[in-house]
Amino acid sequence: MRIYVLAAIALFPSFALADDYVLTLKDHVFTPAQLSVPKDTKVTITVKNQDSTPAEFESHELKREKIIPGNSEAVITVGPLKAGSYPFFDEFHEDSAKGVLVVQ
Repeated sequence: MRIYVLAAIALFPSFALADDYVLTLKDHVFTPAQLSVPKDTKVTITVKNQDSTPAEFESHELKREKIIPGNSEAVITVGPLKAGSYPFFDEFHEDSAKGVLVVQ
């Protein structure tokens, strides 16, 4: 099976598997506040909500929103993206939980 996947990636580079990244939300603050990812690449971001209250990951520019219950995590897939900055925030705590996805 692995050979077929590798062959598909070689023949269709846009089929490449997503890169994985982690964002942690604790005390209503994202860490890291700036997450750098490569351009033209599909990425998977695991958001770990370590607070006891729910959070809502939201980004108008990424066209994503996802409610994450307290003490749990969610996976958000984006891209491939063009170079630029894509802000995100926790809609329930916009004053403190802000970040940016920097695509280079």
